[in-house]
Amino acid sequence: MEYANLVPVTGTILNISRGNDCCSQNLSLRAGSSIVNFTISPETRIPDNRQLRPGMAVTAFYDSRLPVPLIYPPQYRAQLIAVPGRNEQVMLNFFDRNLLAADRSLQLNIGRNTAIQTINGQNVTCRLGNQTLLVYYSATTRSLPPQTTPSKIVVLC
Repeated sequence: MEYANLVPVTGTILNISRGNDCCSQNLSLRAGSSIVNFTISPETRIPDNRQLRPGMAVTAFYDSRLPVPLIYPPQYRAQLIAVPGRNEQVMLNFFDRNLLAADRSLQLNIGRNTAIQTINGQNVTCRLGNQTLLVYYSATTRSLPPQTTPSKIVVLC
């Protein structure tokens, strides 16, 4: 999967309903003052295989290259759904060998308690640099670029 074209939408799940077949679902998300709908298919990746439910805060990522119907509210096919913890944010980005995001928006400092794993929950023992990472974090410094010690990193191979 090409992660560079994924666009995040963060919000709270309003409703989950059955999709067009028994293997898909429709998810309505309140993102700020608007509603965004997502289709969840068997190909949608959800780290830790979390069970989604109404009221849950999530960040859903869709592929900006895929066609979408011109309807309101917008409807996208979810490629990845992350479930951050309380007061956490998530970022999906390519990080260089110094763990600086490609857009220079975040610098990672790996702590002793930072959980590092693959999308299916396996431990990662290789270097994190020069890879696409899904980063869960709460506080950042006010420096440029902001720095954080993430609580969890998911390596997207």
